[in-house]
Amino acid sequence: MLEDRTDIPPLDREAAAVMWRDYATAHPEVVQAAPEHTVEAFGDSAELADRLLAYVLEGPKRATSSLLEEFALEGEPLPRIGSHWIACDGRGIPRVVLRTVQLGIGTFHDVDADYAAAEGEDDRTLESWRSGHLAYWRRGCAARGMEFDEHRTPILFERFRVVWPAELAD
Repeated sequence: MLEDRTDIPPLDREAAAVMWRDYATAHPEVVQAAPEHTVEAFGDSAELADRLLAYVLEGPKRATSSLLEEFALEGEPLPRIGSHWIACDGRGIPRVVLRTVQLGIGTFHDVDADYAAAEGEDDRTLESWRSGHLAYWRRGCAARGMEFDEHRTPILFERFRVVWPAELAD
């Protein structure tokens, strides 16, 4: 997560709380059914957070992948279908509320072309998904003194919808 990096400002949790209150006021029935949310940013750098968030804001990115063990290492609960998260940009500013609509666990080689396209990155092909994610996970694991095994390391696959602000909602 971005908060683990010293070169990136902390996520603005006060602004995220305001965004969450605005969303909850507009959609009390949804929030009542799934009141928990997290505040996060994509990637491991400000540049990557901004680039991936741009894919969300522009429309093609509606999925993300995370190493399952990262949740335990960071003391974060696993997402659930229906849970929400507020995505911040590379400056830590909350920009959008996302809602998880599908989850799965697999390995690097379980990703197909459809899922790679849903991640909305680069040219949206399976080949670019594999290249980008392999480099990202190897870099992240190495920083933690671990090794990424593309055949064994469990990955959480998550599809989401944009639900706030209203003008961006799917």
